[in-house]
Amino acid sequence: MEDAIDPILSAAEPHFRCPRRMECDMSELKLLFLISNELNLHHEPSVTLYHVLEILAKQRDIVRGMIAILDRTSSLIQVESAYGMNVEERERGKYRLGEGIVGQAIQSGKAIIVPRIAEEPRFLDRTQSRSEAEKQELAFLCVPIQVENRVVGAIAVDKRDTPDENFQEDVRVLAIIGTMVARAMQSSQEEMEEKRRLQEENQRLSAQLAMTFKPGTLRGNSSAMNEVYRLAGQVAPTNTTVLIRGESGVGKELVAAAVHYNSPRASGPYIRVNISALPEELVESELFGYEPGAFTSATKLKRGRFELAEGGTIFLDEIGDISASTQVKLLRALQEREFERLGGTTTIKVNVRIVCATNRELERMIEEGKFRRDLFYRISVFPLFVPPLRERKSDIPMLTDHFIQQFNTNNNTQIRRLSSSALDLLMAYPWPGNVRELENCVERACILSRNGVVYGFHLPSTLQSPSNSPVVSHGDLESSLAKMEVELIMDALRTTHGNIARAARRLGITERMMGIRIKKYDIDPTQLKVVSSQ
Repeated sequence: MEDAIDPILSAAEPHFRCPRRMECDMSELKLLFLISNELNLHHEPSVTLYHVLEILAKQRDIVRGMIAILDRTSSLIQVESAYGMNVEERERGKYRLGEGIVGQAIQSGKAIIVPRIAEEPRFLDRTQSRSEAEKQELAFLCVPIQVENRVVGAIAVDKRDTPDENFQEDVRVLAIIGTMVARAMQSSQEEMEEKRRLQEENQRLSAQLAMTFKPGTLRGNSSAMNEVYRLAGQVAPTNTTVLIRGESGVGKELVAAAVHYNSPRASGPYIRVNISALPEELVESELFGYEPGAFTSATKLKRGRFELAEGGTIFLDEIGDISASTQVKLLRALQEREFERLGGTTTIKVNVRIVCATNRELERMIEEGKFRRDLFYRISVFPLFVPPLRERKSDIPMLTDHFIQQFNTNNNTQIRRLSSSALDLLMAYPWPGNVRELENCVERACILSRNGVVYGFHLPSTLQSPSNSPVVSHGDLESSLAKMEVELIMDALRTTHGNIARAARRLGITERMMGIRIKKYDIDPTQLKVVSSQ
C-alpha cells in the first residue's frame, strides 16, 4: 500500500511527524477500520463512495468532501459523490483534464494543497458551494486516486485553516483512503463511461433515424418498427404506389410523410387528403377540382388536390371510406395519371406519387362489394403494415420520453422523468388507441404532475391495476393516500436498486420509518433490486 501512495505524496513534505503520535495513530486506525467495514458491505459504488466521505467528515473534521471521476474517452471530470453539497452543487462539478485544482491533480497524478482557498487563483469553485467568508478560512486538499498506475479520479476535502494544522498528514491519510476505494472508483468510472457511450450511441441512432425519416415523430427501436423502417427506406426512393395499413392511431400518416421526404420528390408538394373527413359528395371535387358552372355554387375554377400535388406526393388517408363512384375516377388517375375536372372535358395529366392508408380490411370490403378489386390491386403495389402498440411495447419508454420532452417544449415545463411504477402501468395496458392514446395519457399525466415526476396515480383510471397494488381499500381518501405512499416508496426502491437506506434519504425520512412502511405494505425490496438490475 505504501508503495502505491509514495508517488502521490511527492508534492508534500517527505518527512513529518504528528505532535501527538499515539493519539493520531489511534484516530487513523479507527478511520481506516470504519472505511474498511463500509467497503465490505458491497453497496453499489456510488453509495459506498458517499459513505466513505461521510465517515471521513465525521472522523477528521472535514467541512465538505467530494470524489471526482475521470472519463478517459472525453477527458471530462465529473463529481460522482459529495458530502456537504446538495444535488445542484454536485451537478455543477465538471472539469476538463488539467482545469482547476482537481483537473491539475488528476492530470499530474500528484496531490495539491491549497492552504487558503481565497488566495489561490487556480481554484475555480465550480460547485459554488462555498461562501466568500468560508474561502477566507478554508484549505483545499486534492489527492489523485490510481488503479494500476492509472489515475481514475481524485478525492478532495475542505478543512479549516488552523495554525497547527498538518496538511501533509491529511494528504497521507487521503492517499491511503484513495487506495482503499480505488476499485469502487474504477467500477464507477466504467459505469459512467458505459452510460456516456450508450447515450452517445442513442443520440447517433436518433440522429440517423431523424435523417432517414423526417419530418414527423416516428419513434421506436423494436424489431417490428425496424422492419417498418427497412421497408419504408427501400420504397421511398422509387415512384411506386404505397398502401400503409394498420389500426387507428399507430402513426400511418408519419410513415407516409417519411416516404415522401426521403424520396426524390421531397422538394415537391406533399398534399394530404383525409377521405373520411370530407362529405361524400365533396370528395370527387376535392380530389380532381371543378370547372365554373359544374354545380350551382361553382362560380370559379377550382384546382383539385391531384393538380396541387404536381411533382410531389398525394397522401390519401382512410382510402377505404371512398365512395363507389369516386373509386372509378381514382382508378383511372392511378393507372393513367390523368383525369378531368368535375364539369370539364379537358384531360389533365399529372406527375404525382400516390401513398394511401387505411385501417379497414379491404379484402372483406371487396367480398362485400364495397371496394373495387382492381383499385385494391392498383393501390397495394407495395403494402406496408404498421404494427399496433401492444405488439411493440418495448417502444413505450422511448415514445413516453419523446412525448414528455414535447410537452415540456410546448408548455415551458420541467417534467424530468416517469416513475418506474408508472412505466409498469403503461407496459401492462393493451393500448386499443395505440400511440395516439399513449400521447394523450402522457400529456394528461404531465399536466397533473407537480414535482417534475409522473407517477402512476397521475395516469387515467383505465390504466390503474388494483390487483397489482398491496394496498387494501378502506375508503376513498385513505386508499388514495396509501396508494400514493406505496407508489413513492416503490419508485425510490427501484431507483436505488432496493437499497432501503438510500431510498429513505431520497424520500427525506429515516431508515426506521422506511422499514415500518415496507412492513406495513408488504413490500419486498429484494424483488425490486432484481427487477431494477434487469
